[in-house]
This record gives sequence, C-alpha cells and structure tokens, in this order.
Amino acid sequence: MDILGVSCFYHDSAAVLLRDGEIVAASQEERLTRKKHDSGFPERAINFCLERGGIKGPDLDYVVFYEKPMVKVGRILQTALGTFPRSWDFWREAITSYIGSDGKFWIKKYLQDHLGVRADQVLFCDHHMSHAASAFFASPFEDAAVMTIDGVGEWTTTTTGIAKGSFNGTGENTINLFTEQRFPHSLGLLYSAFTAFLGFRVNNGEYKVMGMSPYGDPTYVDKVRQLITLNDDGSFYLNMDYFSYHHSATNSFNDKFIKLFGEPRIHSEEFFTARSDPSRANEPEVERNQYYADIAKSIQVVTEEALVNMANALHKKTGAKNLVMAGGVALNSVANYKILTETPYEDVYIQPAAGDDGGALGAALWAYHMVLGKPRKLVMKDAYLGQDFTDDEIRVFLESNNIPYQYFEDEDKMVDFITDQIIDQKVVSIFQGRFEWGPRALGNRSILADPRRAEMKDIVNRKIKFREPFRPFAPVVLAERAAEYFDYPNVETAMLPRFMLAVSPVPEDKRDVAKATTHEGGTGRLQTIDKETNPRYYKLVERFGEATGVPILINTSFNLRGEPIVSSPADAWKTFSNSGIDWLMLEKFVVGKSSNDES
Repeated sequence: MDILGVSCFYHDSAAVLLRDGEIVAASQEERLTRKKHDSGFPERAINFCLERGGIKGPDLDYVVFYEKPMVKVGRILQTALGTFPRSWDFWREAITSYIGSDGKFWIKKYLQDHLGVRADQVLFCDHHMSHAASAFFASPFEDAAVMTIDGVGEWTTTTTGIAKGSFNGTGENTINLFTEQRFPHSLGLLYSAFTAFLGFRVNNGEYKVMGMSPYGDPTYVDKVRQLITLNDDGSFYLNMDYFSYHHSATNSFNDKFIKLFGEPRIHSEEFFTARSDPSRANEPEVERNQYYADIAKSIQVVTEEALVNMANALHKKTGAKNLVMAGGVALNSVANYKILTETPYEDVYIQPAAGDDGGALGAALWAYHMVLGKPRKLVMKDAYLGQDFTDDEIRVFLESNNIPYQYFEDEDKMVDFITDQIIDQKVVSIFQGRFEWGPRALGNRSILADPRRAEMKDIVNRKIKFREPFRPFAPVVLAERAAEYFDYPNVETAMLPRFMLAVSPVPEDKRDVAKATTHEGGTGRLQTIDKETNPRYYKLVERFGEATGVPILINTSFNLRGEPIVSSPADAWKTFSNSGIDWLMLEKFVVGKSSNDES
C-alpha cells in the first residue's frame, strides 16, 4: 500500500511516501530547489520520494492533498465580500493565486497529470486534520489530547480534540477535533503581525521574534492583551480593529495598531541591545532597539499564556495523560516547555515538521489509518528521512571538481580528528546520512563548534551564518548526561528534545559551562542524542566530552542566511566555500580550507 502525501502552494511545499504505514521518504521542496520556503508544486520532492521507494506514479494506490482548496476559496470569497471595498487587492491576489492556471484550485489535475493516477485515487484531507494526524499517528501514544495551531487552514486556525488508536490493531483509529477557532481569530496570525511589526518576514521570521524576546522585558503585555481575549474554556478572540490581514494582501496590521505600539522597526536596521552586545550599550540605537525587544518579549509571553490556557482547558475536558501538537505555532519551543511544565500532561509529542510541510505526512497518515482503517505501526523517533549519498558519489563529486580531501577508512580516527579540530576552536560542518525532515538540523546537515567560549556564538553568527547577532544556537548533549545540564523533565527519554522542539532552563551552576549555547536568561533549545539514533554524531559529542569534560557541542543548521539547509555534496561545498567554516566532513571524506596546515 503506497500512499503519497503532498502539500504545496502556500509555503514549505513537501512530499511524503508512506508504504504500509511506514515512512519511506520525506522532503521539503526547498531542499531540492534551493529556494527558501519554496511553495511551488513539489515536483522534485515527489520524484525523490518515488525514486526512493522504487516506484513510479501509476504504481501509487492513493495521493492525498493536505487541505481542501474548494473550502479555502469559499473562505476567501466570504471574507472578501464581508470587508469590501477594502479587500479588493486582497481578493484579486488571492483569486489569481488560487484560480489562475497554476493555482491550488487545480491541484487535482496537477497530481493526475504528473503522477498518472486516476481521479478516484486523489483524496483531500482537511488542513487541521492533516496537522492532527501528523502528530498523533507519528507519536508513541495510543490515546492523547490534540492541539493544532497555525495561521489558517481552510477556515480553521486552531483545533482541540482527542485521538485514539492502538498499535495492536484492535479498535478504531479516531481523531475527534471537537472545538475550533475560525478565521480571522488566529494565534498564528497574531504572532505574524508582530513579526511584521518587528521588521521580519511573515512565515519566515517568527523564530527571530522568539530569539529576540529574551533580550526584552514584558513591559507591554497589557497593550498586547488589548488585542486578544482569553476565555476559561481555552478559546480566544482577537480585536480585529487593530489588524488588516483579513482584507489586505500586503499589511498585517493597521494605523490603530501603530498608534498603540509606535512605528514599526525597519527591517534593514541592525538589531542589538545592551544585553546582546554590552560593548555598544552607549550607542543611540540601543534605547529604540530595547523597545522592540520588549515588544517581542510581550507578544511571546501572551502567546505562552494563550497556549497554556488552551492546553489546561483541554485537559479538563479530556483528562488525557498525553498531548500531541502540530501547526506552525507548535514550533514555538519556548512555549512548548511551558506547556509541558505548567499543565497536567505527563508527556507531549510534537510533529518535527509541525508546519505545512508536515501536512503532507499527516494527509497520508489520515488516509491510511482513518480512511482505510489500517493498524498503526509508525513511531517517529528520528527525522532522518531525506536524501543521502554514497561514498562513490561523494568521491566523484570531489575529484571531478579537483577538491583535495582526506579519506578515513577508520571512522574512529576521523572522529578523533574532527574532535581535535573543534577543541582547537575550528568550526566544522557535518554532512552524513539522510537529510532531516522539518526545519531543524539534527546532526546530519549541521555546523558544529566548541560551546565553552561565549565568543564562539558571535564567530559563528557573524563570520559563518552571516545572521543577526542575537540569534541563539542549540546545544546538542548526550541523552544520558542531559539531566546534569538542563532542567527538563525526564530529559533522557523525552521525545521533544530529540527534535530540538523545547527550550529548557539551564541550572545556574552550569550556565558558564557552555556559554555559547546558553541563551539570554539562562536557557537552551537543546537536542539530545543517543548512540542508537545517530552513532557517528553521538561519537563526536562523546569524544568532545571525554576530552573536555563537557558532553555538549554547538549545533546549528548547515546553511547560510536566507538559504535552505544543504542537501547534496554540491550544496555543502558551496556553503563551505562561501563561509568561514574551517572543515567540511562529507561522510568519511574531510575537506579543509587552504589556510589549514593539515589540508
């Protein structure tokens, strides 16, 4: 039973091949086209998945799209009519993108033509059901409460419910989403409005707001609360007098919002505060930047309050021990820790690709388990589902481009060599195995460095990633040692830290141990790693720990600012060549810069 899940035409297009309930392959289109947040038809991702599965389009049993375009067009039409004539530009752009010759409205024909399948083989899953299925049917739980939170699907922006489904094949697989919030009331769009106000791109810069927030104080929480009402039943409502996203194609907020919060931050202006860069504390921009940091902190706090309120209300309704989450807002790793620690749930699972990319997986899982009634098998314990390359393929690339390299027959010697370079304050990029599913680099397409010196954060941000200096880096830590360095419940076995989906406090006596990965306020967005999940990655962290006493490394994604994470050896070489990275590890091949004596 081969089922292809597809998401596209909004942002983060993706494809997933499911075979008998297990994931054969999964990829975002951006990884293969090299276009950040590629929203186009995921032709390359589809072709990769089919090739990995050894099949062609006509061999598929079903193709499942992650939402229902007809319903979405209905929402756009109704919204536009309700706000006309202000909505004219919004209506024109939306209808062009949906009804035009290359719009989402025609996705069924796209899929039939590209794959050679019949019309009755193409299914459509509700957007938020796709999110819910992506979380529950990938989780280890046989029953769980469900929360999905994003900008907007067809009409829905948030759902809560209950899911059940055993792994022994007994009983029905069910997801009952019994409450919903509808457009325009949306936590995702509220956060995105502040993303735009703070000078970042919507659907791209929300994590920058989260990264900026620790440098601020929640001074303006009361102002933010003028925009949203939280109810005891977990629901919320926005005061739409401050927003324009429901009728404008270009603006998220309006003049009344600006009157309340002041002039928006200009994107091109450098962001720094006295906390993020004490050496510039006396510069005139500091006061203004601190204001924006305080705004970021305030919207982050209110978002956390809304999510915790929702989760607690859901627990009162269901009494569930476990919670699963998906939707773009579920990538707010600071809020996720609050949900885990400030609600009665024993455990929380979040789909690693929580955004629209994960909808492709959820659509396929929905069809397999809920439409076809097939028993559960899958538990996603890792996210290594993309493309990989053989030693022969890597050697051909290196030699055809006259790139000098060292090849290590003995993996332990290579690990020792790389460890020595990191201890010597060199920055190393690691390329191995299948690339990751979702937005996080988890050790197969990562940049690694020594976390013990605070200045290493600035070195990697400024000279390698070419990004804002306030942006944090993740600590990757051996799972069995994580409890020594992070105040995270049951951290050794917890699922969220495997995928870098929660920010954890660092004990005060450990905050100077890994200064480059301990963020402002004493936290870290940790990744735990065990020997079985990724042996080579584990060895690197383990050897570094044996040599230094600190079983932690800096882990950040192997890409430059504005680019997707690397996929192929060619991508890796290009990024390595255009940055200050010192060493490139391609499986067992190691490439150095000409300035390195060892190269």
